[in-house]
Amino acid sequence: MSSNSFAYTEQSGGGETAELGQEATSTISPSGAFGLFSSDLKKNEDLKQMLESNKDSAKLDAMKRIVGMIAKGKNASELFPAVVKNVASKNIEIKKLVYVYLVRYAEEQQDLALLSISTFQRALKDPNQLIRASALRVLSSIRVPIIVPIMMLAIKEASADLSPYVRKNAAHAIQKLYSLDPEQKEMLIEVIEKLLKDKSTLVAGSVVMAFEEVCPDRIDLIHKNYRKLCNLLVDVEEWGQVVIIHMLTRYARTQFVSPWKEDDGLEDNEKNFYESDDEQKEKTEDRDRKKPYTMDPDHRLLIRNTKPLLQSRNAAVVMAVAQLYWHISPKSEAGIISKSLVRLLRSNREVQYIVLQNIATMSIQRKGMFEPYLKSFYVRSTDPTMIKTLKLEILTNLANEANISTLLREFQTYVKSQDKQFAAATIQTIGRCATNISDVTDTCLNGLVCLLSNRDEIVVAESVVVIKKLLQMQPAQHGEIIKHMAKLLDSITVPVARASILWLIGENCERVPKIAPDVLRKMAKSFTSEDDLVKLQILNLGAKLYLTNSKQTKLLTQYILNLGKYDQNYDIRDRTRFIRQLIVPNEKSGALSKYAKKIFLAQKPAPLLESPFKDRDHFQLGTLSHTLNIKASGYLELSNWPEVAPDPSVRNVEVELAKEWTPAGKAKKENPAKKFYSESEEEEDSSDSSSDSESESGSESGEGGKSEEEEDSSEDSSEDSSSEEESESGNESEAENKRTATRNSKNKGKSDIEDGKKKNEKSETSGSSDAESSSIESSSDSESESESESESRKATKEKGKKNKQDRNLSKDVSLLDLDDFNPVSTPVALPTPALSPSLIADLEGLNLSTSSSVISVSTPVFVPMKTHVLLHRMSGKGLAANYFFPRQPCIFGDKMVSVQIILNNTSDQKIENIHVGEKKLPIGMQMHVFHPIDSLEPEGSITVSMGIDFCDSTQTASFQLCTKDDCFNVNIQPPVGELLLPVAMSEKDFKKEQGMLTGMNETSAIIIAAPQNFTPSMVLQKVVNVANVGAVPSGQDNIHRFAAKTVHSGSLMLVTVELKEGSTAQLIINTEKTVIGSVLLRELKPVLSQG
Repeated sequence: MSSNSFAYTEQSGGGETAELGQEATSTISPSGAFGLFSSDLKKNEDLKQMLESNKDSAKLDAMKRIVGMIAKGKNASELFPAVVKNVASKNIEIKKLVYVYLVRYAEEQQDLALLSISTFQRALKDPNQLIRASALRVLSSIRVPIIVPIMMLAIKEASADLSPYVRKNAAHAIQKLYSLDPEQKEMLIEVIEKLLKDKSTLVAGSVVMAFEEVCPDRIDLIHKNYRKLCNLLVDVEEWGQVVIIHMLTRYARTQFVSPWKEDDGLEDNEKNFYESDDEQKEKTEDRDRKKPYTMDPDHRLLIRNTKPLLQSRNAAVVMAVAQLYWHISPKSEAGIISKSLVRLLRSNREVQYIVLQNIATMSIQRKGMFEPYLKSFYVRSTDPTMIKTLKLEILTNLANEANISTLLREFQTYVKSQDKQFAAATIQTIGRCATNISDVTDTCLNGLVCLLSNRDEIVVAESVVVIKKLLQMQPAQHGEIIKHMAKLLDSITVPVARASILWLIGENCERVPKIAPDVLRKMAKSFTSEDDLVKLQILNLGAKLYLTNSKQTKLLTQYILNLGKYDQNYDIRDRTRFIRQLIVPNEKSGALSKYAKKIFLAQKPAPLLESPFKDRDHFQLGTLSHTLNIKASGYLELSNWPEVAPDPSVRNVEVELAKEWTPAGKAKKENPAKKFYSESEEEEDSSDSSSDSESESGSESGEGGKSEEEEDSSEDSSEDSSSEEESESGNESEAENKRTATRNSKNKGKSDIEDGKKKNEKSETSGSSDAESSSIESSSDSESESESESESRKATKEKGKKNKQDRNLSKDVSLLDLDDFNPVSTPVALPTPALSPSLIADLEGLNLSTSSSVISVSTPVFVPMKTHVLLHRMSGKGLAANYFFPRQPCIFGDKMVSVQIILNNTSDQKIENIHVGEKKLPIGMQMHVFHPIDSLEPEGSITVSMGIDFCDSTQTASFQLCTKDDCFNVNIQPPVGELLLPVAMSEKDFKKEQGMLTGMNETSAIIIAAPQNFTPSMVLQKVVNVANVGAVPSGQDNIHRFAAKTVHSGSLMLVTVELKEGSTAQLIINTEKTVIGSVLLRELKPVLSQG
């Protein structure tokens, strides 16, 4: 007993110590070695005695210990009778703990709990709100149909309680009562409707959860409360925020028209070539009749009010907002979620898994959102396999011609991983990249063939399977690879790989007529010991060879068929009987035997290597159904957008509720919340601009000479209504941005200097200058949040210090600032291409310092004067434009390709103001335009220079060539040879650099041509005509070497033409830029082959 008394004295200091004391007594009890596992009756007897004591202190200690036991997961159900006696205790602390206990065990001990119903009913009228709420919780936990009317009455009373905490518990009780008796649905809906009108943030989340559980289809209940829920969202607890956001996502999909129509409508506005004027006129009239898309203000309210929650600490809230933006916001605005989702990748692995799954689905449809964060998806050695495979999936989805070189180098490292499952997944990824990006198919295939000599059997096996799929797409070209794989049959033991090789040989048995019969002979020897999968392929191989080469393989095939006839596996026995009847003719053979060859050797369709996340987009992101890729019970599908928006007036509220959302009311109501978020949103406010306010703020800030008094008066007027407050939200920063943009447009020739000045003026750190430049770019595209009132008052007071204040605002960059890397911003003004930082980081380890020492740009060997049509005189209404590449370093920037444009006026009238209009460039590409030409006389001609940074890709640079009256869409697509600058280097340096660029960095081809076409002068002439390369001195007559570097990144491009015996030559290209290398190989091969 002394040890027990020690336990409760310690308990008064802390529950855990007492519990430890209890456990100590139980281990020293007479039960001996089994004391830990036996129930200690004496301990529970002591607790019962304490509960029956006359002293409240003893009862309180006992209840604390019992609740402590429950918290640790121990079973305290046998104490129920002793605890329930104290339900009527007058001590509030004891009563609270008794209710906590009863909520846990009322469902298990229903009969005993029913005895205390009258006590619970009395407690529902207790002055203490915690007691009232606890009594309701216990009552709703007793799941007995007989008390449904009592529960219904209690819920109705609690829903009208003065305490929001009690009303919150009433909302929780609604779900419990509905699951107990669904027939009460209509009465419960009345209570839900009443609670939805509640103004308390404590109640909002719980009642929406009850709505989702009981009547998710009753959208009409939400109409009047929609604006209130949107405005309360930031102040609701995190669990409630998630529930409300999911519900409002479904609501928005039923009440608003699709914002994606706007994006569709912008495309294809040009007249088709064969379309008559009448047809074009009809189309224009149809388009005019269609009302242009304008976003519903309520739709905008939801998008704007959820944006601050992207900064939430709770991953579930961020994920909920991300799915809302994905499903209901315009595509141009959805990009802001990418940075927040990437931030969640720093969380624990379970959160990472869910977030990566959702990113994988998003990246299939909209690659551009996550391309700037490519390095965030690189695999770490500490990642678990499930995370690694998901990151691989995303990297594959983001792969394109611009970044595939970097990704292939990354994949080369992954293949060497100790995690074999991950290494195998990487090989499959390389296969998918090869099928998706045709330029690197051969490179990937060569890399996979190199992996066949790997020591690791799993890597080899997976490589074989992937090579099989790739060869199916272009079987005629790779006889050598099939022969190489046939040799591997002796060493590979993995059944899937062996079966794949046999299938390949069978499909291509006519291309390898000597090897196939020998493979069948070897397989016949080991047939009985092979895996079932391999046996089936041996039977297929035997059948195909019997049909194509029966002279050599007839007896072998019959031997294999006899072995298969008595095999233990019934699949193999069935296949054997089927094949025998089909290929071996006899009197019983049916009509199918005539077509045996067509059946076995039919052209097989190439396998489609698709993302496993391709079909998940029909599930709502962030849901269990999306994670499992199966419709889970309780999943509510998102409806399609309505063609015509339902009547928006249903969301208008009565006069008494107008304070919730009318401008004056909102200004008062939202002030605390806005103040709370104002610090983190200052940067957003200055860097974004709302589409609601574009017309007003644009017209005001567009006037460069607007006086400060006018700006101040416009700010003063923003106090009067929230709509005006929103429209004025970014005026100061926007005006500053427009003035800066105007200065830049006037001084285009000095853009780099201007950029440096801008950085010095606006901020002292590179981070804030980036944010500032992004604010200039995104001022017309992205949305802005309305400024907080405190900020607007501050701006009104400090009228004379506006510019200074703007600069200060831009310095306070939030750590979680969402608009730092806004994907919707125009990329033209970026100082570097989007992917260059990651490429530079990846190339750091390749020891470029030694290579750079031998690189020196030389003069071009040959400058072809071939011109390309930019604008035909018929399309240009008399203005004709041609362009050519002078192969000179560009004066506008060392990363730009120089382009000369010849402009001709073929009309009989003067053409005025020829200039470059709107530019539609891919991400990262930059263009330096020519100065506007005032006029061009009839039959006149002028040559102008431009510089274009193509980012080492053959992507098209699209822009508008404009005159005074018209604008014409034109394109410049560079031949791959013009993306290079010739390099002078010695033969020794050439060989050294070539030795460092092997494996996946090397592509080659065999060329067949007449010997007279392989003279040194002919080879030189043909190569330099295609590509701007420099000749490297060679000590061997049969080897011609050429060297160049890419204009943008300075990567070496080494070309070797090695003459073989007879009329063949080998063309080898070594470069890190595998895409450019493959394209150059394709262009050089036919030129060198022809006479």
